Parts: sequence; C-alpha cells; structure tokens
Amino acid sequence: MMLYQFVNSNYDELIRRCEEKVAKRFAPIGVPVVVKHGVPLFLRQLVDALQLDPAIPARTVADPDPAQAPSEIQRAAALHGADLLRLGYSVDQVVHDYGDVCQGITDLAVEQKASINSDEFRTLNRCLDNAIASAVTAFGEVGKIIGNAHAEDLHQRLGMFADEQRRLVDVAIHAYSAIQTGSVGLTGATGALLVQSLSELRILADRSVADIRLASATATLPTP
Repeated sequence: MMLYQFVNSNYDELIRRCEEKVAKRFAPIGVPVVVKHGVPLFLRQLVDALQLDPAIPARTVADPDPAQAPSEIQRAAALHGADLLRLGYSVDQVVHDYGDVCQGITDLAVEQKASINSDEFRTLNRCLDNAIASAVTAFGEVGKIIGNAHAEDLHQRLGMFADEQRRLVDVAIHAYSAIQTGSVGLTGATGALLVQSLSELRILADRSVADIRLASATATLPTP
C-alpha cells in the first residue's frame, strides 16, 4: 500500500490521535478550534503531495528558497502559526502539532505492519520540515508586527529590541528542538530557519547599540 493510500484509509484515526495528543497538552480546556482545522488540512495536502512522484520532493513541496513561490502546505502552515499566536498560544504548539502528525503516522504504520518506502518517507519529512519552518516563521512575523505597532518612542523601541530578541531566540530554540526530534534534518527548511534567526540576532544586536547609547546619553543630560 502506498503511503497516500495509508493516510487516506486511516484519515479519521490519524486526526483522532492527533487531537488526543493536543487535548492532553491543553487539558482541561480542550483542543483549540484552529488545531482541529490545521491538522486535517495538512493531512489532505500531504496526500496530494504523496500522489505526485515521491522520488522528486521538489515537485511536492517548494524548496526553502525565498525566490520560489510557497507551496500550499507552506501557506496553510503559515496561517496556522499566525492564528495560534493571535489566540495566545506559544510557538511550542506549532512544532508539537506537526510532530503529532508524524508520530501518529509512524505509530499507526507500525501497529498495522504497513511499510513506508524511503522515497515516501523523504516526502513526508520534507512536507513536515517546510510546514514547521513556515508556521514558526509566520508566528514570529506576527509577533514582530504586534511589537512594531507599540513602538512609539525611543524607550519603546528599546523595549521592542528586547521583545524582538526574545522572539528570535524562541524561533531558534524551537527550530533546533524540532531538529532534535529527528523528524526534520539540519539541512532542510527548519535548519535554514535556525541559521536565519541566529543571523538576525546578530544584526539586531548591532542595530540596537546606537539606540542604547543614545538612550544612555539622553538619560544623563542635565535638565534645564
């Protein structure tokens, strides 16, 4: 049985298992509505990707090249990450949601003694990798927009630098955590996101020095 057929045949069971894992993390408030939409959508898009030639991942999911148009999986994952932030959830939830899907598929395949060939498994990992990277990036971008809306003067900008630093550190930590799970590789989109967030941290540190010095100088000026 091909992997897309396996996912199709076990679609409802995979959703049930994912929601069960999410419910445990959100007890006693239950599964957020956005999660109930995001997981089924990802599974449907995964089936579409797997029905293409699984040996050519570039046809199924766009490469993490900013010059290329994002895939449907990437666009949906970006909306998922942004929606969770607006609802007040953490970036951990974004990573865990897609990890639940991977774990659910592999666990059920073992239980049913269904084999997943290497090409299909690479496509599955590629889809998960790009979904996680897109969702975490969107999560961070929405946080940046929210922070910018409140930066009205110098002191607020300094506070914004701190918030931006925390955001980038969170993105880097959770990208690395996703890599540590073994679901995605260091050379994929999530690995690229880790490198990018670290580079942005360096740029942020350089950019903030001038404002910090200006704030210090202003604070020491004598009052007229």
